[in-house]
Amino acid sequence: MIRQRTIREKIGCTGVGLHSGRSIRLELLPAPDDTGISFVRTDLKAHAEIRAHVDCVSDTRLATTLAAGVNGSRAQVSTVEHLLSALAGCGVDNLQVQVDGPEIPILDGSAAGFVQMIAAAGLEEQRKAKRYLVVKRDVKVRDGDKVAKVSPGKGLAITCALDFDHPLIAPTPFKYDFTEATFRREISRARTFGFLKDVEALQQKGLARGASLENAIAIDGYRVLNPEGLRYPDEFVRHKVLDAIGDLALLGMPLIGKVSLERSGHALHSQLVRALLSDARNFQVVEPTSELAREAVLGEGGAPVFEPVTA
Repeated sequence: MIRQRTIREKIGCTGVGLHSGRSIRLELLPAPDDTGISFVRTDLKAHAEIRAHVDCVSDTRLATTLAAGVNGSRAQVSTVEHLLSALAGCGVDNLQVQVDGPEIPILDGSAAGFVQMIAAAGLEEQRKAKRYLVVKRDVKVRDGDKVAKVSPGKGLAITCALDFDHPLIAPTPFKYDFTEATFRREISRARTFGFLKDVEALQQKGLARGASLENAIAIDGYRVLNPEGLRYPDEFVRHKVLDAIGDLALLGMPLIGKVSLERSGHALHSQLVRALLSDARNFQVVEPTSELAREAVLGEGGAPVFEPVTA
């Protein structure tokens, strides 16, 4: 069977918050089987544990924000999507994230730094079997011309299309088949991006205070302003896939299905996850029971063999 995983030892880093501009300390800690991913604000007196689940999503403007209440107070943590994407991309099921500020450090604007941290800490297999959410029926959500859809399929496949009406951002759909290896190679290094005029407007409103060419791709009317240029010719759409993987992790377990995204963002991703979970006929929770199933789930081919989970 495929076993759940956590990290072998605690590891941490310090970085700037994209919106607050504050220096924030982040620590990743191993967690027991079946506990999932959770966040703790160590700077608050009441250390509320905030689950990485769509039920805890409190805001999706500019980033994904999670929140939870404890002893009459409310704690929240924002910009969680890049870290969640890295954890999903590395196959981490159980982990506690401790952070001493209101958001996760942005690092270089991608998931690569978090992937490096996870690799340095090491992965440890646990006793319980990993569970997957297998899509059984088509589910679609729409907001005007923005569309997100999930359908039955083997492994996790994502097709994403952007529409920014900018000469550097092609509308050609990007198709991606998830494996841990392809995530590290093709997705993890794709950075967040923004238009220079929008960043200036956000900073005037007290947002994006930590944004710089060190942690984001900046674009003006016709060029990339970062001296080193792009890491991939289509880095923009690859980053949108990175974001989507992080938002889909709010299902609470890996997804098996085909995902199609057109002009979507954090809000629509959360709507899709909620819609998928809203009807038990849409999905089945399973545990792979053979090496053949392991290969199928991880995208190496072969017919899947699953054990349905009823409890």
